[in-house]
Amino acid sequence: MIRLLFLIFLGSFVYSQDNPNIILIMADDLSYESISVNGGKSYNTPNIDKLASKGIRFTNCHSEPICTPSRVRLMTGKTGKKNYLDFGVLDKKEIVFSQLLKKNGYKTLIAGKWQLGKEKNLPYHFGFDEHILWQHKLTRTDSLGHDTRYPNPVLEVNGENKKFKNGSFGPNVIVDYINDFVNKNKHEKFLVYYPMLLTHCPFVPTPDSDDFDPNDNGSKIYMGNPKYFGDMVSYMDKMVGKIFENLKKQNLLENTLIIFTSDNGNDSPIVSLNSEGKILWGKGQTTDNGTHVPLIISWKDKIKPGSLDSSLIDFSDFLPTLCEVSGSNLPENTGIDGISFLPQILGLINNKKKFIHSWYYPRPYYKNLDNNWGTKEFEWTRNKTFKLYSDGRFYNVIDDFYEKNPINLEELNNQQKINYKELKKGLDGYKKIIWKKKA
Repeated sequence: MIRLLFLIFLGSFVYSQDNPNIILIMADDLSYESISVNGGKSYNTPNIDKLASKGIRFTNCHSEPICTPSRVRLMTGKTGKKNYLDFGVLDKKEIVFSQLLKKNGYKTLIAGKWQLGKEKNLPYHFGFDEHILWQHKLTRTDSLGHDTRYPNPVLEVNGENKKFKNGSFGPNVIVDYINDFVNKNKHEKFLVYYPMLLTHCPFVPTPDSDDFDPNDNGSKIYMGNPKYFGDMVSYMDKMVGKIFENLKKQNLLENTLIIFTSDNGNDSPIVSLNSEGKILWGKGQTTDNGTHVPLIISWKDKIKPGSLDSSLIDFSDFLPTLCEVSGSNLPENTGIDGISFLPQILGLINNKKKFIHSWYYPRPYYKNLDNNWGTKEFEWTRNKTFKLYSDGRFYNVIDDFYEKNPINLEELNNQQKINYKELKKGLDGYKKIIWKKKA
């Protein structure tokens, strides 16, 4: 009881007087089991593990199956059925968390991968004071077909394209910019949104690889070589550590909320190991190997070190959480689906979220793709154990991870009936929402 009263007091203190700096880090194409503290056996992630040891690790966080849908959901707090336009697009009419925090006095930076539209002013329109970006106005490759994000990258810095040379590596350039931004604004409240370049293909050597070539101008092969994926995971973890150490050096850990997550599961052909065996890549797939992602949060002296939470969380929950922790007002009458999980971060119980609703159709206007990623429409609700698609397929995703054996709806036991009814009610609640196709 004393701990509960203390946490309630602490929560009210945080909201009203001690709104923290926020650094939101989102890896690209990194599955839950790729993090060693999550039981992964294939890669070492000591810096992310350190965040977990100092903070809280969530075991039931779900993204969308692929890049842009996850980014749109994360930034707007809504299911894609309400606001999704097309792959690589964020509707300019939407209100996103960076706008809301900027309005509340936060200095704001986005650093990393954009992939949300090519109009020149979009980062500023969406509330970012500064940006260092890949794949905004710039295309994925240069005129010679070299991927431009990793060795000697081409990045857009506050609207100006810049070629970085002399063996520069994109993730290093971006994290150096992040740390400079933090140092420059350490006496202000700041938001850093860091949608990482790593670990997305092309799979290439990092500066820590034995065969890194400082004269390389980028892979001409889209996938690169998967043998380097482990090196890229390690370097991704190193970048997280670099941010953490700078915060420590600047004495900012006590008033900075650090969030680490990922936009979807691993890309083909990556196979990783956990304590139960092999986990196949799942990017683009609606199964849990496509949507189950890490979520680790550190906030010195505010979170009980080494906490573990199994609450159901999805990417629509980030916007209301960031607003609540920063003391920023939520937009009114905009149909936000998310529920703040700040109570769980502070060690309180929060039973408001009963299910996740997902609508997945990221490439409705793409034809003749080499794969089917996002060229079909899927809609589902899920809880921790069961999942119901709008076409009637019903799964126990704990027993049937890859969703090979749908449950016979004519032979449901009592537990299955209760969950089916709850998830069907959730689906029905979104029936009247009509996806707004592009004009």
